[in-house]
Amino acid sequence: MPVSAPLLSANDENSALEQLHEMGCTDGLPVVIPTADRVARMVLASGYDGDLVLGEMGPQMGVATIEMVATAAVMAGCLPDYMPVVLAAVQAVIDPVFDLAEMQSTTHCTAPLIIVNGPAINDCGPIACGFGALGPGHRANASIGRALRLAMINIGGAKPGESDMALLGHPGKFTYCLAEDEAISPFPPLHVSRGFNSSDSTVTVIGAEAPHSVLFSGDADSPEAPDILLRTLAVGLANIATNNAVLRRGAAVVVLNPEHATVLANANYTREQICQRLAELCVHSKAELTEFSPAFASRIKEDPAPAFSKPEDILVLVAGGTGLYSMVMPSWCAGPHTNSAVTKLIETGQACEIPGAA
Repeated sequence: MPVSAPLLSANDENSALEQLHEMGCTDGLPVVIPTADRVARMVLASGYDGDLVLGEMGPQMGVATIEMVATAAVMAGCLPDYMPVVLAAVQAVIDPVFDLAEMQSTTHCTAPLIIVNGPAINDCGPIACGFGALGPGHRANASIGRALRLAMINIGGAKPGESDMALLGHPGKFTYCLAEDEAISPFPPLHVSRGFNSSDSTVTVIGAEAPHSVLFSGDADSPEAPDILLRTLAVGLANIATNNAVLRRGAAVVVLNPEHATVLANANYTREQICQRLAELCVHSKAELTEFSPAFASRIKEDPAPAFSKPEDILVLVAGGTGLYSMVMPSWCAGPHTNSAVTKLIETGQACEIPGAA
């Protein structure tokens, strides 16, 4: 029997909005009312039948259909052009490797960060990759990330303090989406390093903390600048207060601003070498771990203890404006797959033209 979103009724859109708030179907902010016509238009933009089942979303293992994801996209304020990106993001988090049920239920503040690569940055956007890409003012970024969150609430059943047990959370739990600035990056695109073709469009999703600002103001012409920059990034990425340092073996994200990326590229660092060096730098002695986290340190056999199992668990991309600040996003490092990143293709060829769409 096809799985469909329940139909509700209200006298007007204001009443409908209040009803959705009262039912706990929103993220706390006003949403676009998902009328049958609006949802149908979004389903059409996907190129699939509305009752097509994508999979289950934890923690309550709700069945994610195209129609239900389209409903979340409408509520989030997405344009139909964004639907392929939203679908790919949903497919990424319901991949068993992502550990969505465990991630939604943890007390940690993790939230899915969506990284977009390939032609879809413009074809399904534009999705911002420059100044303020993770901040306000970018409709595609804001609504795509929000659509994933609303799907996680209404399909996955994540309710704060009930099934979403984050002690405090962070603003990325409203929306957390950006594109890599492939045009300005001195490195091949992130998705190419993850085995895709440059002509492919992808989303990479990883459970991440809020961005941690990393300041580097050294002399870019100094031969010591690249190593100082990498050491500075490593401090932010796996300092002793992070799960990356204490739980270890997870993944994490480094967002280099264009200036910092150029410092490393001019020193002939590749993305792979950056990841290798960061993995080497992100270590802590057993004594240090014991001082700050004795209960966790007692389980650790290595001394010094590496934060990452392999360099590939560190995702490095280029985005943002040029200046003093890059960003790192430590992660949860737990779940059966230790907070792995998942990359999925964006299937833009499936979308249909929508007559008269505004």
